[in-house]
Amino acid sequence: MNEIPPLLKRCAWALGSQQYIDYHDKEWGVPVHDDRKLFEMLILEGVQAGLSWSLILRKRAGYLQAFDGFEASKIARYDERKVQELLANPEIVRNRLKIHAALQNAHAFLQVQSDFGSFDAFIWQFVDGHPQQHAWQSLQEVPSSTRESDAMSKELKRRGFTFVGTTICYAFMQAVGMVNDHIVECFRWQEVQAPAR
Repeated sequence: MNEIPPLLKRCAWALGSQQYIDYHDKEWGVPVHDDRKLFEMLILEGVQAGLSWSLILRKRAGYLQAFDGFEASKIARYDERKVQELLANPEIVRNRLKIHAALQNAHAFLQVQSDFGSFDAFIWQFVDGHPQQHAWQSLQEVPSSTRESDAMSKELKRRGFTFVGTTICYAFMQAVGMVNDHIVECFRWQEVQAPAR
């Protein structure tokens, strides 16, 4: 007789929808070192301010298309006509401040790449180049910001980025695997530690 495998334990926040489950199981907390992907997540986390992450996930494909696959060099060249086009696009969050933030952040991002050789080299210095491995027992223990996200936020702002408050920075750190904030009983807690070794 075949035994039914036990249901995988996941972080409670991931159980809201299949889209959440897929994002949690495949992406969230996995260390990212690709500059384009890091830029995408920084923009999307900023867009999420005041909104739900589920909305951003639903609009992610629209963002990829509307923002030229998050190619910072292309976004930095957007003009007012392009901004108007984005404001009329129902596939993204039509917020003028957030659209302008993406343009401003593209310029700042390119400058960081120029100064550090890559955005990856710059951003990972806030955790000394290695993911921080946490061991939270419950979602309630997970902080919304840390000393590291405070420092990242301050430096990003100094370099001209916007929509990069400490809470946004910490959510970004969680998303791109700079911290492992899966709870211990989640099956991904162990899995995302593997690439870190």
